[in-house]
Amino acid sequence: MTHTMPELPYPMEALAPHMSKETLDYHYGKHLQTYVDNLNKLIPGTPYENSTLEEMVCKAEGPVFNNAAQTWNHTFFFQSLTPAQTDIPASLADLLTRDFGSVEAFKEAFAKAAVGLFGSGWVWLVADAEGKLSIKAESNAGNPLRQGLKPVLVIDVWEHAYYIDYRNRRAAFVEAFWHLVDWGKVAARC
Repeated sequence: MTHTMPELPYPMEALAPHMSKETLDYHYGKHLQTYVDNLNKLIPGTPYENSTLEEMVCKAEGPVFNNAAQTWNHTFFFQSLTPAQTDIPASLADLLTRDFGSVEAFKEAFAKAAVGLFGSGWVWLVADAEGKLSIKAESNAGNPLRQGLKPVLVIDVWEHAYYIDYRNRRAAFVEAFWHLVDWGKVAARC
């Protein structure tokens, strides 16, 4: 199976000023493309040559896992963003309030995890088998699918996600992220 670049659900310049076209040119157009290309070079002749990304994320190790997970994680991240943000649906606000105390308490905890993650990685809002929401910080290519958790929302805190626009100000990137979340998609995943 050949893996291909996912389509963005918005034009490259649409997320400005919170995320510039230049950032997307590099983050989506170069970084994600490299993971897709590397994965396609790694899997021929392996048990994963006909596997889905999700299967590889859950079962593979080493370079196959790293490139499959980075492809999956980036796709999920980019598809969670929108230039036309709407209010958080009441159903999602209720779940966030149930599991974090309030929507604002969730945002604070999520932002704290994103800013506080040492090095590179991802911070996820996940649901367990009973639907309880929690926050998981994962280093490098970490993905909560490997723990049997359902990803609901993610922020990429690898430096390439924000360095062009925010330099070393990860907290400013996290603050800008809240202006781009597609809350309808997040709610649909719960």
